[in-house]
Amino acid sequence: MFGELMRFNPSEELSNWHRDIDDLFSRFFGRSEAPSSLGNWVPRMETYRKDNEYVLRFDLPGVNPNDVQVHAEGNVLSISGERKSEEKKEGYQETFYGKFERTVALPQGIEADKIAARYEHGVLEIHVPLPAQLAGRKIPVQIEQKENKKLDSKAA
Repeated sequence: MFGELMRFNPSEELSNWHRDIDDLFSRFFGRSEAPSSLGNWVPRMETYRKDNEYVLRFDLPGVNPNDVQVHAEGNVLSISGERKSEEKKEGYQETFYGKFERTVALPQGIEADKIAARYEHGVLEIHVPLPAQLAGRKIPVQIEQKENKKLDSKAA
């Protein structure tokens, strides 16, 4: 129907815009979700901040956790591995197989020995503690109250 209204969700629009820009740069620099001529693919990733750490999550369905490597050097985190195909099948296929690698720039001052990684249900989750200088701190707000001066009705 022509008169139907659509709800505007700025967060969703920003996310779609971000994904479109990522796809554009991926195509320009030769990295995409699709396999390249070498058979590589790039897994989906999400990042967010939780308390005093960064959390990175990588969708790796069908990837054996023994085939995943996580490496931190300086302020660069690298995740690599391989999704192996059991057999070549004829027909329609949307799942990509082969080697993958993602690199993520981390803030300066990250202590690599404190990074923790866990693989569960096809999702690799990495927790990166923030350095003290980047950790958030709640700042108390001082409230100044002016004294209410009451006029004494007896004073004239």
